[in-house]
Amino acid sequence: MRHPAFVFAIFLLQAACAIFFVSDILSSFIGITTTPLPWELREIMEIWAALGLIIGVVLGAILLRRAILDRRRAETRLRRASGAFMGLLAERFGEWGLTPAEKDVALFAIKGMSTGEIAALRNTSEGTVKAQTNAIYRKAGVSGRSQLLSLFIEDLMRDEAGTLRLPESQSAA
Repeated sequence: MRHPAFVFAIFLLQAACAIFFVSDILSSFIGITTTPLPWELREIMEIWAALGLIIGVVLGAILLRRAILDRRRAETRLRRASGAFMGLLAERFGEWGLTPAEKDVALFAIKGMSTGEIAALRNTSEGTVKAQTNAIYRKAGVSGRSQLLSLFIEDLMRDEAGTLRLPESQSAA
């Protein structure tokens, strides 16, 4: 099933079988007369056409089931990654000794919100948010928002042994 050529061949077989049945029905409906085939040959053709359609339906069901399972696995991985990221945030915020207000501001900053948006959400002034972000950067040992975010990205890219995992294209170079 992993070979596109096999799937394409089954698709072509199913299309040919469908064309056979549809053309047979249409020729009878329109009234096109043809030289009759021996009944044995016609029966064999119909059996093979029906088998081709059945194979196509079975293959379609298998591929649909596989797609559904793949989607469920991807959703599970996404939930785990989301939970891992939130756990990583909580762990780092605790290590840095952030106050509850700084934790909120840091989370909003990591989400990409502007200083004005954070101030509006927290019902505070932009100056207060700027002071809190500066305290966050100082406690985290970074100079700005992009470096703060890169800390978390690097943590997520590390494997269990603590080594940085590079994408396949970079690790082979």
